[in-house]
Amino acid sequence: MNIVKNKKQDKRFFKRLLNDYKVVVSSEDTFEEKLSFKASKINVFLIMLIYSVILISFTISIVFFTQLRELVPGYSSSDLLNRAIYLTKKTDSLEQQIAINNKFYKSIEDVLSGKTEGLIPRENMIIDSNSKETNPFTVSPSSEDSILRKYVENEDKFNLTKNELVIENKMFFSPIKGEITQSFNFEENHFAIDIAADIGTPVKSILDGKILFSEWSVDTGYVIIIDHGENIISVYKHNSKALKEQNNFVQAGEVIAYSGNQGSLSSGPHLHFELWKNGTPINPEPLLNFQ
Repeated sequence: MNIVKNKKQDKRFFKRLLNDYKVVVSSEDTFEEKLSFKASKINVFLIMLIYSVILISFTISIVFFTQLRELVPGYSSSDLLNRAIYLTKKTDSLEQQIAINNKFYKSIEDVLSGKTEGLIPRENMIIDSNSKETNPFTVSPSSEDSILRKYVENEDKFNLTKNELVIENKMFFSPIKGEITQSFNFEENHFAIDIAADIGTPVKSILDGKILFSEWSVDTGYVIIIDHGENIISVYKHNSKALKEQNNFVQAGEVIAYSGNQGSLSSGPHLHFELWKNGTPINPEPLLNFQ
């Protein structure tokens, strides 16, 4: 009995869905019929469903295929994405350049402190992206390159080198005035000139630049190294006092230290002065006036 009753109720339900109803729109005051139409419940449901699907599809299309998608959380502007990619690449290239500069300055510091006799030019340094700490002396010249370097050194022993010709047109300030007690000698690894001067004589920067190194050492007393740009570096040793600190900017002719007789390698009051270009030591005598 219950089964039969349930079947009858189901038939009645579907019949009500399919039954037509007249919908009348009339005036409230006169009850005049303005609009009327027939519809079943199932037709109304289908119409509402189709309308909802169309409305939702239209809204999604507008939001996700126009600039309005930038207002949706999680979506970013294409211009912003391109800018982020550009800045990421730029940051990576700057990090590579900073790493190369740090290795270059470290190699200069090792040469000046006597830890090594060879200095690798900046352009020969390669950064290993898989290693944060690399040895700056892993790059070794080929045999042909060594023969060529030796030949050039012998040919230009008593002449201005290529690097000297490149920078000879600059207006240098003399770091100090005095008698040269020991000249530049490449064969004896004396990559500097020694100028005799009384203790406390002002030592000046030869060009505008930035202080790379300003520290005291047992061998050479107070040492100052200046980066003048264009791969030009000057070195001042055996000072009694340093007036500038690392990362300070100095102008040409500005006093940076006082000469002295500091360090176990000093043989008397003097200034040990070095000039480097592209990682190669240069004889400063043809370029500066020390008298």
